[in-house]
Amino acid sequence: MKNIGLILFDIDGVIRSVENSYRLSLRKTVFKFCGWEPSYIDIDNAKNEGIWNNDWDLSLELIKRYLTKENLNLDIPPREEIVKCFEEFYFGGDPNKDSKYWSGFITNEKLLVDKKFFDVLQSNGIIWGFVSGAESSSAKFVLEKRLGLKSPPLICMGDAPDKPDPKGFINLSKKILGDNLGESNLPIAYVGDTIADINTVINARKEIPSQKFISIGIAPPHLHLKSRLKERKSYEKNLKNAGAEMILNSINDIKNINLDLI
Repeated sequence: MKNIGLILFDIDGVIRSVENSYRLSLRKTVFKFCGWEPSYIDIDNAKNEGIWNNDWDLSLELIKRYLTKENLNLDIPPREEIVKCFEEFYFGGDPNKDSKYWSGFITNEKLLVDKKFFDVLQSNGIIWGFVSGAESSSAKFVLEKRLGLKSPPLICMGDAPDKPDPKGFINLSKKILGDNLGESNLPIAYVGDTIADINTVINARKEIPSQKFISIGIAPPHLHLKSRLKERKSYEKNLKNAGAEMILNSINDIKNINLDLI
C-alpha cells in the first residue's frame, strides 16, 4: 500500500503506562529529599505547564517548590543526587547492564499496544517511529525486548534537546522521509500525552512552516479510570487549548486515522 503519512509516538503514557514506574520514581524521589510525596494531580498540574518533560528536572523543581512553600531550611539536593536516587527507584540496577538484573519500578510497566498494532499501521500506509525523553536503555527495553520491534526509528534522551525543542522530532522525520520536508512531503503527526509534546509540534511548524505537522493528544492512562473522568476531560481540554488538532480516546483509535482529513 502507498504510504499516506508518518506518525511519531511519545513512549511514556502513550506506548506504556508509567504511573507505577516513572511517576512513582518521581514521587518517591521527591519524598526522599523533602518528606512530601506529590500526588498524580500535582504531577499532572506541573506537566501542564508545558516545560517539564524531564522527570529528573521535575523532581528537583517540585522539591524546590515544596521547600519554598513550607519555608523549610533544607538543602536543595544536587541534580546528580536526584538522578542517582531516581534511577535506583526506576531501574533497581545498572541501566547499562542486562535488563534481567533490573528489579525497580520499570518491572511494573503495562504495555498499551502490541506488535500487531504497528503491523496494522504499516499495512494501512502509515510509517512510524518514536520521539521520547526516556533514557535509551528504558526506551529500547520496551520497544525491542517487550514489543519485539526490530531497530525501530527512535530519538531518546541524549539524542537531541529535550522537548518542546523540536530538533529531535524534525531530525527523525528527515531521517525517515528524507531531508526535503515541506508541502510536497507526507503529513507528519506526533502523538503525545503532555503539553510539551503539543508544543514540540507547534515549534516544528515554526521551523518548517510549509510542512504539514499534526499534533495528536491523548490523556495518560491513569486518567482513563472511570473514577477520574472529570480529571481526564479537564486534562484533554488543556491539550486541546494548547493546540492539539485531535484528542484520542484510546491509542488504538490511531490505526484507521486519515491524516489528510485533520
